[in-house]
Amino acid sequence: MSNFDDAFTALIGNEGGYSDNPADPGGETMWGITARVAHGWGFTGDMKDLSLDTAKAIAKKFYWDPYQCDQFDPRIGFQIFDAAYNGGHPAQWLQQAAGVTADGVIGSITIAAVRAADPLKIIMRFDAYRLQYLGNLPTWPTFGHGWANRIANNLIRGAS
Repeated sequence: MSNFDDAFTALIGNEGGYSDNPADPGGETMWGITARVAHGWGFTGDMKDLSLDTAKAIAKKFYWDPYQCDQFDPRIGFQIFDAAYNGGHPAQWLQQAAGVTADGVIGSITIAAVRAADPLKIIMRFDAYRLQYLGNLPTWPTFGHGWANRIANNLIRGAS
Protein backbone atom coordinates (compact mmCIF):
# COMPACT_ATOMS: atom_id res chain seq x y z
CA MET A 1 0.00 0.00 0.00
CA SER A 2 1.31 3.46 -0.89
CA ASN A 3 1.75 6.39 1.44
CA PHE A 4 -1.15 8.03 -0.42
CA ASP A 5 -3.50 5.10 0.19
CA ASP A 6 -2.73 5.10 3.91
CA ALA A 7 -3.00 8.89 4.10
CA PHE A 8 -6.32 8.94 2.27
CA THR A 9 -7.78 6.34 4.62
CA ALA A 10 -6.72 8.43 7.62
CA LEU A 11 -7.96 11.63 5.96
CA ILE A 12 -11.44 10.22 5.42
CA GLY A 13 -11.48 9.44 9.15
CA ASN A 14 -11.13 13.21 9.63
CA GLU A 15 -13.67 14.15 6.97
CA GLY A 16 -16.69 11.88 6.96
CA GLY A 17 -19.45 11.93 4.35
CA TYR A 18 -21.94 14.51 3.13
CA SER A 19 -22.20 18.00 4.62
CA ASP A 20 -24.05 21.15 3.65
CA ASN A 21 -23.50 23.42 6.64
CA PRO A 22 -24.62 26.99 5.82
CA ALA A 23 -21.84 28.35 8.06
CA ASP A 24 -19.13 26.59 6.01
CA PRO A 25 -17.68 28.94 3.37
CA GLY A 26 -16.69 25.84 1.37
CA GLY A 27 -20.36 25.02 0.90
CA GLU A 28 -21.70 21.59 0.09
CA THR A 29 -19.17 18.75 0.41
CA MET A 30 -18.94 15.00 0.15
CA TRP A 31 -15.93 13.21 1.61
CA GLY A 32 -14.52 16.70 2.19
CA ILE A 33 -14.57 17.54 -1.53
CA THR A 34 -16.40 20.80 -2.21
CA ALA A 35 -18.93 21.04 -5.02
CA ARG A 36 -16.69 23.65 -6.70
CA VAL A 37 -13.71 21.29 -6.76
CA ALA A 38 -15.82 18.29 -7.82
CA HIS A 39 -17.37 20.23 -10.69
CA GLY A 40 -13.93 21.51 -11.70
CA TRP A 41 -12.84 17.88 -11.87
CA GLY A 42 -15.75 17.18 -14.22
CA PHE A 43 -18.22 15.63 -11.78
CA THR A 44 -21.76 16.58 -12.83
CA GLY A 45 -23.92 14.65 -10.40
CA ASP A 46 -25.49 15.40 -7.06
CA MET A 47 -22.78 15.83 -4.42
CA LYS A 48 -24.42 13.12 -2.29
CA ASP A 49 -23.56 10.72 -5.12
CA LEU A 50 -19.84 11.54 -5.28
CA SER A 51 -18.15 8.17 -4.82
CA LEU A 52 -15.28 7.60 -2.45
CA ASP A 53 -13.17 6.46 -5.41
CA THR A 54 -13.82 9.75 -7.21
CA ALA A 55 -12.98 11.70 -4.05
CA LYS A 56 -9.75 9.71 -3.79
CA ALA A 57 -8.76 10.51 -7.39
CA ILE A 58 -9.52 14.21 -6.83
CA ALA A 59 -7.55 14.19 -3.58
CA LYS A 60 -4.48 12.72 -5.23
CA LYS A 61 -4.51 15.17 -8.11
CA PHE A 62 -5.26 18.37 -6.17
CA TYR A 63 -4.02 17.79 -2.63
CA TRP A 64 -1.31 15.09 -2.66
CA ASP A 65 0.68 15.41 -5.88
CA PRO A 66 1.02 19.23 -6.03
CA TYR A 67 2.50 19.26 -2.51
CA GLN A 68 4.92 16.41 -3.34
CA CYS A 69 3.79 14.49 -0.28
CA ASP A 70 5.61 11.34 -1.46
CA GLN A 71 8.92 13.19 -1.01
CA PHE A 72 8.60 13.25 2.77
CA ASP A 73 8.44 10.96 5.75
CA PRO A 74 4.88 9.53 5.57
CA ARG A 75 3.97 11.24 8.84
CA ILE A 76 4.91 14.61 7.38
CA GLY A 77 3.30 13.83 4.04
CA PHE A 78 0.03 13.14 5.83
CA GLN A 79 0.14 16.46 7.71
CA ILE A 80 0.66 18.38 4.47
CA PHE A 81 -2.07 16.42 2.69
CA ASP A 82 -4.58 16.87 5.48
CA ALA A 83 -3.91 20.61 5.67
CA ALA A 84 -4.13 21.05 1.89
CA TYR A 85 -7.42 19.16 1.86
CA ASN A 86 -8.82 21.12 4.81
CA GLY A 87 -7.66 24.50 3.51
CA GLY A 88 -4.96 26.98 4.34
CA HIS A 89 -1.32 27.43 3.40
CA PRO A 90 0.42 24.08 3.88
CA ALA A 91 3.41 24.86 1.68
CA GLN A 92 4.23 27.98 3.68
CA TRP A 93 3.66 26.21 7.01
CA LEU A 94 6.01 23.42 5.94
CA GLN A 95 8.64 25.93 4.90
CA GLN A 96 8.32 27.86 8.15
CA ALA A 97 8.59 24.59 10.07
CA ALA A 98 11.78 23.74 8.17
CA GLY A 99 13.29 27.21 8.54
CA VAL A 100 13.42 28.08 4.84
CA THR A 101 11.94 30.99 2.92
CA ALA A 102 8.17 30.63 2.93
CA ASP A 103 7.53 31.32 -0.75
CA GLY A 104 4.79 28.70 -1.10
CA VAL A 105 6.72 26.59 -3.62
CA ILE A 106 7.80 23.14 -2.47
CA GLY A 107 11.01 22.64 -4.40
CA SER A 108 14.41 21.11 -3.84
CA ILE A 109 15.41 23.51 -1.04
CA THR A 110 12.25 22.82 0.96
CA ILE A 111 12.44 19.07 0.37
CA ALA A 112 16.11 18.93 1.45
CA ALA A 113 15.48 21.02 4.58
CA VAL A 114 12.50 18.90 5.64
CA ARG A 115 14.37 15.65 5.01
CA ALA A 116 17.33 16.89 7.07
CA ALA A 117 15.17 17.80 10.06
CA ASP A 118 13.67 15.73 12.84
CA PRO A 119 10.23 14.69 11.50
CA LEU A 120 8.56 15.18 14.87
CA LYS A 121 9.83 18.75 15.11
CA ILE A 122 8.57 19.48 11.60
CA ILE A 123 5.15 18.05 12.50
CA MET A 124 4.89 20.00 15.74
CA ARG A 125 5.92 23.27 14.12
CA PHE A 126 3.73 22.68 11.06
CA ASP A 127 0.66 22.02 13.19
CA ALA A 128 1.43 25.03 15.39
CA TYR A 129 1.46 27.31 12.32
CA ARG A 130 -1.73 25.64 11.11
CA LEU A 131 -3.46 26.23 14.45
CA GLN A 132 -2.36 29.87 14.51
CA TYR A 133 -3.87 30.35 11.07
CA LEU A 134 -7.13 28.56 11.88
CA GLY A 135 -7.48 30.40 15.18
CA ASN A 136 -7.53 33.71 13.31
CA LEU A 137 -10.31 32.72 10.92
CA PRO A 138 -13.74 34.27 11.51
CA THR A 139 -15.26 30.76 11.37
CA TRP A 140 -13.18 29.57 14.37
CA PRO A 141 -16.11 29.94 16.82
CA THR A 142 -18.17 27.56 14.67
CA PHE A 143 -15.55 25.08 13.48
CA GLY A 144 -12.61 25.56 15.87
CA HIS A 145 -13.45 22.67 18.17
CA GLY A 146 -13.53 20.26 15.24
CA TRP A 147 -10.34 21.68 13.75
CA ALA A 148 -8.53 21.43 17.08
CA ASN A 149 -9.63 17.79 17.44
CA ARG A 150 -8.53 17.08 13.89
CA ILE A 151 -5.06 18.49 14.54
CA ALA A 152 -4.84 16.69 17.89
CA ASN A 153 -5.58 13.42 16.06
CA ASN A 154 -2.96 14.34 13.46
CA LEU A 155 -0.37 14.96 16.19
CA ILE A 156 -1.13 11.56 17.69
CA ARG A 157 -0.78 9.99 14.24
CA GLY A 158 2.47 11.88 13.65
CA ALA A 159 3.95 10.61 16.89
CA SER A 160 3.30 6.96 15.98
